Amino acid sequence: MKSTAKTTIDPDAHTTNSDASITEIKQCLDHLLQWYEALQPDSLEHIHNFYASSAHFRDPFNKVQGRSQIKQIFQHMFATLESPRFTIQDRVLEGQKAFLTWDFQFRKSNKDYLIHGGSFLQFDSAGLVVSHRDYWDSAEELLEKLPLIGIPLRWLKRRISVRTEAHPS
Repeated sequence: MKSTAKTTIDPDAHTTNSDASITEIKQCLDHLLQWYEALQPDSLEHIHNFYASSAHFRDPFNKVQGRSQIKQIFQHMFATLESPRFTIQDRVLEGQKAFLTWDFQFRKSNKDYLIHGGSFLQFDSAGLVVSHRDYWDSAEELLEKLPLIGIPLRWLKRRISVRTEAHPS
């Protein structure tokens, strides 16, 4: 699957280490995003091509350090979800830092889910990810859709949201 997202590069940005040029980091980012969009359990064996051995990863449910622990997160994803798939929407690259937006689709208990999110990535001088932070609203994107947890969360959201004519409760 080929990504339809375009990379935006800040031409005034400078890398903090002369070992990797902006063009090389862009190539590393492109390869990483292609890997993500084609991610399968057996392709996890190639994680060393994209993440530094001591890389940090954080999302709303996990905070780990080390390539092997990041790999375990993905193994758990494949073990517990049906047909998980990432689609990259957009990306911005500045020096050795990137921000991307994505959609994550999966199926669980015969129900389809779609999570919209973003990731902030930092690369080392070799073009490997040293820090990966995912941002997504776990309440809105996931928890509100669950039967037992969703009901009180939706009620609470209605109670604390601003009421306007365009958005009546």
